[in-house]
Order: sequence, then structure tokens, then C-alpha cells
Amino acid sequence: MFQYEELKNAMADLEEDKVLEIMEEVKQTGENVQEAMEACQKGMEVVGKRFEEGEYFVGDLIYAGEVMNGAMDVIRPLISQAGTGPKTKMILCTVKDDLHDIGKNIVASVLNCNGFHVIDLGVDVQPETFVEAVKKYDPKVIGMSCLLTTSFEPLKNCISAIREAGLDKGRLIMIDGSPINQTVCDFAGADTFTNDAQSCFNKAREFVESSR
Repeated sequence: MFQYEELKNAMADLEEDKVLEIMEEVKQTGENVQEAMEACQKGMEVVGKRFEEGEYFVGDLIYAGEVMNGAMDVIRPLISQAGTGPKTKMILCTVKDDLHDIGKNIVASVLNCNGFHVIDLGVDVQPETFVEAVKKYDPKVIGMSCLLTTSFEPLKNCISAIREAGLDKGRLIMIDGSPINQTVCDFAGADTFTNDAQSCFNKAREFVESSR
């Protein structure tokens, strides 16, 4: 039987072997894929909290990201594709002063497998870098990930730069991360927010379909 709490705790404790062992079991059975992704994400939320509390350090964050990437690689073939044809472009990053690629990588995996072409700009992205990327790639959806409360101001600065450049028209600006709520969304000036990869995909898909 799939052990949600065991996987979440293994991810939070950075037990790579245990995480990969459970993910391999999920792959073999072909079941509980969504639950496994959610458990990993919840574990990474604990990692973020431990970092903010000084229990984990930057090296732990980097290692956590590597463990998460490995976990997603195991079950990537099981993430169902939603249709074929041209993919909608989406730009994604973690904003300035935030080194997490945790939630961002999960979002990228889900959307890439479901009709989107995700252009991942990485972590600690400056507003001007993001603006240039929007000009270059002309995405329909703009996504910004944030796991630290200290990154709320950089979120706002990045979105302000996009709007000031007139690049927000006809696009969805979405922010994602465990500490994000409607208050943060309003503060940052985003169009909407989500707290998990599936909700991010759902909102992005709804926006694209409504824009056709």
C-alpha cells in the first residue's frame, strides 16, 4: 500500500534512497502518481520551513532539489499527456533571492507533459531578465515560483517590471508556492495564484482555452 506520510517525511529528511525506492514502487504499480507528487511537494514545503528556521542551509536546498528532480524523473513517463499538436508557451522561474527549484520543477514537469512548452529560466531571476525573456519567447502564460516569504517583494518587483513594459496584455501572470495566498497575490499584482502543480495546470489551461 502506498505510504503517503512515509514519502513526505523521507523527502523532508532528504533521504534520497528512500524517496527513490518509493517512487520506483509507484512506477511499477502505475498507481498513486498524483499522491506521490503531492507527498514529495509537501515534503519540500517542510524543507523550505527548515531552511527559514535555520535548520537547513543553502547546500541542503540544492540537494533537496536534486532529490526532487530524481523523484520526478522516475515517474515522468506516468504523467499523462493531454492531447497533441502545438504547445502553448509558458515562461517559468523562481524569483530573485529565492534559490528553490523545488515547486518550479514539479510545475514544469506537469505542464510539459500536458500541452505546454515550459521555458524554465531557473532560480534567483532578476526582473530585467524576466522581461527580456517575455519579449523573446512571447509566452501565453507567465509563472513565478516562490517558497520563501522574503521573496514576496521580488515577486512584486518582477510583476511590476512586466506590467510597466506593457508585456502583460493577453497573458496570464500566475504565482505559485506554499506560502502564497490571495493577500500575497494582491500585494504582488499577479492575476492569480496556486499552491500546487495540478492547480497551476488547471488555471493555465482554463486561461488558454478561454482566450481562443
